[in-house]
Amino acid sequence: MPLLVLASESPRRIALLAQAGITPDAVLPAAIDEAVRKGELPRAHSQRLAAEKARKIESEWNGKPAFILAADTVVALGRRILPKARDDNEVRACLKLLSGRRHQVITAVALVAPSESKVGGTLRLRVAQTRVSLLKLSEAQIRAYVESREGVGKAGGYAIQGRAEALIKEISGSYSNVVGLPLALTVGLLKGCGYG
Repeated sequence: MPLLVLASESPRRIALLAQAGITPDAVLPAAIDEAVRKGELPRAHSQRLAAEKARKIESEWNGKPAFILAADTVVALGRRILPKARDDNEVRACLKLLSGRRHQVITAVALVAPSESKVGGTLRLRVAQTRVSLLKLSEAQIRAYVESREGVGKAGGYAIQGRAEALIKEISGSYSNVVGLPLALTVGLLKGCGYG
């Protein structure tokens, strides 16, 4: 049985896979340039980064044959890609933008299947999209969330699996996608490629 390598160091993705009874044999972060290219739309951006992460780890992997799984999650307001908030100011700015509005959470999942070929395995890409609406947030709510520090390092400046869930008015689509990995889609992709 080929191994499973997760091209991510996200504890959320590891925990989500565990919920589906899947434990990666190795977890390797894929350090790539995640800058948005000029004119790049959210869906294309997430697909490109997921594919680049998977291919990078595939090129570095020198163990037994393995499936390489990677993902990239983007929070988008229309055509605008919100950042992974680096500090409190960016968390505040993201929440002010998202307050009372509907946005998209897009996750591209990339899987490279093992191959005997020296060229490398086949790459398959799937995309999940979830619509999320935030309540109209008061300054006090924004300040309290910023002070919780949960939004730092998160796409769009919030983590739905924490305190931010109380700020969500409505969600349409995969909840696990908003956490960071659409589980049904990922499990289906793995099974379809012969893993498990």
